Amino acid sequence: MQIWIENPNQADVIQFIDDLDAYQKPLYPPESHYGIDLATLSAAHVLFAVARDDAGTAIGCGALVMNPGYGELKRMYVRPQNRGHGVAAKVLGFLEGEATARGCAMFRLETGVSQPEALAFYARAGYARRERFGDYPDDPLSVFMHKTAEITAPHRP
Repeated sequence: MQIWIENPNQADVIQFIDDLDAYQKPLYPPESHYGIDLATLSAAHVLFAVARDDAGTAIGCGALVMNPGYGELKRMYVRPQNRGHGVAAKVLGFLEGEATARGCAMFRLETGVSQPEALAFYARAGYARRERFGDYPDDPLSVFMHKTAEITAPHRP
Protein backbone atom coordinates (compact mmCIF):
# COMPACT_ATOMS: atom_id res chain seq x y z
CA MET A 1 0.00 0.00 0.00
CA GLN A 2 1.13 3.53 -0.81
CA ILE A 3 -0.32 6.80 0.46
CA TRP A 4 0.17 10.12 -1.30
CA ILE A 5 -1.31 13.59 -1.37
CA GLU A 6 -3.52 13.60 -4.47
CA ASN A 7 -6.09 15.73 -6.21
CA PRO A 8 -9.54 14.56 -5.04
CA ASN A 9 -11.07 15.29 -8.44
CA GLN A 10 -10.61 11.70 -9.69
CA ALA A 11 -13.37 9.24 -10.52
CA ASP A 12 -12.38 6.66 -7.88
CA VAL A 13 -12.07 9.31 -5.16
CA ILE A 14 -15.36 10.94 -6.13
CA GLN A 15 -16.93 7.49 -5.79
CA PHE A 16 -15.45 7.21 -2.27
CA ILE A 17 -17.05 10.51 -1.30
CA ASP A 18 -20.37 9.39 -2.78
CA ASP A 19 -20.11 6.07 -0.88
CA LEU A 20 -19.33 7.89 2.37
CA ASP A 21 -22.31 10.21 1.86
CA ALA A 22 -24.56 7.23 1.09
CA TYR A 23 -23.48 5.65 4.38
CA GLN A 24 -23.84 8.80 6.51
CA LYS A 25 -26.97 10.42 5.09
CA PRO A 26 -29.40 7.84 6.53
CA LEU A 27 -27.78 8.20 9.97
CA TYR A 28 -28.44 11.92 10.47
CA PRO A 29 -30.89 14.62 9.39
CA PRO A 30 -29.63 16.95 6.62
CA GLU A 31 -28.85 19.77 9.06
CA SER A 32 -26.40 17.46 10.89
CA HIS A 33 -24.25 16.69 7.83
CA TYR A 34 -20.94 18.54 7.92
CA GLY A 35 -18.96 16.90 5.11
CA ILE A 36 -17.05 19.18 2.78
CA ASP A 37 -17.51 19.18 -0.98
CA LEU A 38 -15.08 18.41 -3.78
CA ALA A 39 -14.23 22.09 -4.40
CA THR A 40 -13.22 22.53 -0.75
CA LEU A 41 -11.27 19.26 -0.77
CA SER A 42 -9.32 20.64 -3.74
CA ALA A 43 -8.37 23.90 -2.00
CA ALA A 44 -4.72 24.74 -1.38
CA HIS A 45 -5.11 24.64 2.42
CA VAL A 46 -6.42 21.04 2.35
CA LEU A 47 -4.20 17.97 2.43
CA PHE A 48 -6.05 15.15 0.69
CA ALA A 49 -4.48 11.70 1.00
CA VAL A 50 -5.33 8.57 -0.98
CA ALA A 51 -4.23 5.05 -0.07
CA ARG A 52 -3.76 2.73 -3.03
CA ASP A 53 -3.06 -0.99 -3.13
CA ASP A 54 -0.21 -2.52 -5.12
CA ALA A 55 -2.37 -2.49 -8.27
CA GLY A 56 -3.00 1.26 -7.90
CA THR A 57 -6.62 0.87 -6.81
CA ALA A 58 -7.80 3.48 -4.34
CA ILE A 59 -8.72 1.76 -1.08
CA GLY A 60 -8.96 4.68 1.36
CA CYS A 61 -8.79 8.43 1.69
CA GLY A 62 -8.87 11.28 4.14
CA ALA A 63 -8.43 15.03 4.31
CA LEU A 64 -6.93 17.47 6.73
CA VAL A 65 -8.05 21.09 6.48
CA MET A 66 -5.24 23.36 7.66
CA ASN A 67 -6.90 26.07 9.76
CA PRO A 68 -5.06 28.73 11.80
CA GLY A 69 -3.98 26.90 14.95
CA TYR A 70 -5.19 23.40 14.08
CA GLY A 71 -5.88 20.88 11.35
CA GLU A 72 -9.34 19.39 11.00
CA LEU A 73 -9.83 15.83 9.80
CA LYS A 74 -12.54 15.35 7.20
CA ARG A 75 -13.73 12.70 4.75
CA MET A 76 -11.95 9.67 6.22
CA TYR A 77 -13.11 6.61 4.32
CA VAL A 78 -11.93 3.06 3.64
CA ARG A 79 -13.67 0.71 1.22
CA PRO A 80 -15.62 -1.93 3.19
CA GLN A 81 -13.60 -4.80 1.70
CA ASN A 82 -10.35 -3.15 2.87
CA ARG A 83 -11.41 -2.47 6.46
CA GLY A 84 -9.72 -4.24 9.33
CA HIS A 85 -6.26 -4.11 7.75
CA GLY A 86 -4.97 -0.84 9.22
CA VAL A 87 -5.67 1.33 6.17
CA ALA A 88 -7.49 4.03 8.15
CA ALA A 89 -4.74 4.17 10.78
CA LYS A 90 -2.09 4.53 8.08
CA VAL A 91 -4.03 7.29 6.28
CA LEU A 92 -4.56 9.08 9.59
CA GLY A 93 -0.89 8.77 10.51
CA PHE A 94 0.15 10.00 7.08
CA LEU A 95 -2.10 13.06 7.31
CA GLU A 96 -0.93 13.84 10.85
CA GLY A 97 2.70 13.51 9.74
CA GLU A 98 2.23 15.76 6.71
CA ALA A 99 0.45 18.38 8.81
CA THR A 100 3.04 18.24 11.59
CA ALA A 101 5.80 18.76 9.02
CA ARG A 102 3.93 21.93 8.00
CA GLY A 103 3.86 23.20 11.60
CA CYS A 104 0.46 21.92 12.71
CA ALA A 105 0.45 20.98 16.41
CA MET A 106 -3.26 20.25 17.03
CA PHE A 107 -5.76 18.04 15.24
CA ARG A 108 -9.53 18.25 15.62
CA LEU A 109 -12.53 16.49 14.17
CA GLU A 110 -16.29 16.25 14.24
CA THR A 111 -18.02 12.91 13.86
CA GLY A 112 -21.45 11.61 14.75
CA VAL A 113 -22.96 9.79 17.69
CA SER A 114 -24.28 7.10 15.32
CA GLN A 115 -20.80 6.05 14.21
CA PRO A 116 -19.41 3.98 17.10
CA GLU A 117 -16.70 2.47 14.89
CA ALA A 118 -15.36 5.94 14.05
CA LEU A 119 -15.50 7.03 17.68
CA ALA A 120 -13.60 3.92 18.79
CA PHE A 121 -11.04 4.30 15.98
CA TYR A 122 -10.26 7.90 16.88
CA ALA A 123 -10.06 7.08 20.59
CA ARG A 124 -7.55 4.29 19.83
CA ALA A 125 -5.56 6.83 17.78
CA GLY A 126 -5.25 9.10 20.82
CA TYR A 127 -8.13 11.51 20.22
CA ALA A 128 -10.11 12.75 23.23
CA ARG A 129 -13.56 14.30 23.35
CA ARG A 130 -13.70 18.07 23.61
CA GLU A 131 -16.16 20.95 23.32
CA ARG A 132 -17.33 22.04 19.89
CA PHE A 133 -15.04 24.26 17.84
CA GLY A 134 -15.03 26.46 14.76
CA ASP A 135 -18.36 27.27 13.14
CA TYR A 136 -20.12 24.07 14.17
CA PRO A 137 -23.55 24.59 15.72
CA ASP A 138 -24.48 23.09 19.07
CA ASP A 139 -25.67 19.74 17.64
CA PRO A 140 -26.47 16.85 20.00
CA LEU A 141 -25.66 14.42 17.15
CA SER A 142 -22.05 15.66 16.88
CA VAL A 143 -19.04 14.45 18.83
CA PHE A 144 -15.93 16.64 18.80
CA MET A 145 -12.46 15.27 19.42
CA HIS A 146 -8.87 16.52 19.43
CA LYS A 147 -5.28 15.38 19.70
CA THR A 148 -2.01 17.22 20.17
CA ALA A 149 0.67 16.45 17.60
CA GLU A 150 3.60 14.43 18.81
CA ILE A 151 6.49 16.66 17.89
CA THR A 152 9.86 15.30 18.84
CA ALA A 153 13.07 17.23 18.86
CA PRO A 154 15.69 16.05 16.37
CA HIS A 155 18.24 13.69 17.84
CA ARG A 156 21.54 15.36 18.50
CA PRO A 157 24.63 13.34 19.37
